[in-house]
Amino acid sequence: MEDQKKILFVINPISGGKKKTAFNKKVLEVLDLKKFNPTFQQTTKPNHAYELGRKAIEEKYDAVIAVGGDGTINELGAALIGSGVPLGIIPEGSGNGLALYLGIPMNETAAIRRLNRFETVDVDCGTINEKPFFNIAGLGFDASVSDRFANDSIRGPIGYLRSVINVLGKYKPCHYTLTIDGKKYEREAFMISVANSPQYGNNAYIAPNASVNDGVLDVCIVHKFPLYILPMMVYHLFNRSADQSEYVEIIPGRNILIERDDSGPVHVDGEPLTLTGDLQIEVKPSSLKIIC
Repeated sequence: MEDQKKILFVINPISGGKKKTAFNKKVLEVLDLKKFNPTFQQTTKPNHAYELGRKAIEEKYDAVIAVGGDGTINELGAALIGSGVPLGIIPEGSGNGLALYLGIPMNETAAIRRLNRFETVDVDCGTINEKPFFNIAGLGFDASVSDRFANDSIRGPIGYLRSVINVLGKYKPCHYTLTIDGKKYEREAFMISVANSPQYGNNAYIAPNASVNDGVLDVCIVHKFPLYILPMMVYHLFNRSADQSEYVEIIPGRNILIERDDSGPVHVDGEPLTLTGDLQIEVKPSSLKIIC
């Protein structure tokens, strides 16, 4: 049995508001135990998944599996960048943007079964002031919503919608100076999303043509729009047609500098973060292996 692969499942027990008490038992039923020797760890604090990922590299694991949402995937992906150790995903978040894009099943049993194939794809990673992201990083309105949602007692879609409504009433567009691959743009924007993959999650596509393995990030600038247009904007998101809206401008780039008048919240794969001053964003091509 010397060729049995050692894999670590890193489980976020609170992601997506789903209980995961029977998860280990399901893995032992569905995973090919002739090929794999699984170990299980639960995260107990912020950045714990990152620490477990770094330790797994030292302990010569053959793969690390994120059992959680985009935040758990972000921490583990950041730990595994450049290591050659592949990341697997069992989508258990509220958005699951990257997993949806990669065609990983949303059904838990099917996602575990998919690991048995052990096929990997190389994906790009973006960095924002050195902090990695694999899906989307953003600032402006959606970052303010993420920040509000993180501090809300209600999780899931209802809590998120409540955060959107609360922020929408008070939110003012901001002025940004963007330098994308050496070209300068001055913009008054409602929000800016920098997309490695096309969608936030829940099949809401902000950058319909983005790809995780083209060596480029898509800078999506959402201009100020009248409130009555909001239902149309939402329609574009779910219809994969955001690039067709007159209020959305998409510019591909590898090296991006965003200068802003005020420091405000930023979100990195949906997790709010406070970064002060200018934002330096870069793409690191083919830096992570993902099992899909």
